[in-house]
Amino acid sequence: MPASPHDWLHEHWQSLCAALGVEPAAAEPAFAELAARYAHPDRHYHNLAHLRHVLETLDQLKQLAQDLPALLLAAWFHDAVYDARAKDNEAQSALLAQAVLERFRVPKPLSERVAALILLTKSHSAASDDIDGQLLLDADLAILGAGEAEYRQYAAAIRREYAWVAETDYRAGRAAVLKRFEERPVIFHCALMRDQFERSARRNLQAERLALASGMRDG
Repeated sequence: MPASPHDWLHEHWQSLCAALGVEPAAAEPAFAELAARYAHPDRHYHNLAHLRHVLETLDQLKQLAQDLPALLLAAWFHDAVYDARAKDNEAQSALLAQAVLERFRVPKPLSERVAALILLTKSHSAASDDIDGQLLLDADLAILGAGEAEYRQYAAAIRREYAWVAETDYRAGRAAVLKRFEERPVIFHCALMRDQFERSARRNLQAERLALASGMRDG
């Protein structure tokens, strides 16, 4: 039986921190804070299960990473601060990562790189030579290429996170987001991810956008 997201993540965090030379006694409070953030009841999608999915995806791509510790730390903190009403979640998550890593006494260049990677998740765009940035973004968007049923669950969870937005406004805003991804030459940077998920992601995005448009017409 697979471990619960919390237990799996706890083991992953302690292993990562140990590799960085962080004592378990110092790593444990940080994990407790992160787990509490990701487990907040308002998080219907950006939660512990999402974090685990991102890290599991990166595990499949780790041979491509240039700075694996920075990449994994960025994954851990990329949604540490999440408020669907806010516009600065990524910036606040980056600041939190730097504060925690400063307590861990990790080298400043590593902390700064982690923050820079987190900030890429705002635009979901990375430079052509930023391999780790591309890997983080691909892992974060892996859900787009899920099977139809899982994708529908994802879309419904996102809607619940924006329950405070009126239906008409949500449909218009969400459709615009989906259209921007559809208009990209490629959704996934990494060839491995494109081969596995590009076609299904485009199918899912189109299906959701058409459903949103239908709902607006019906309304």
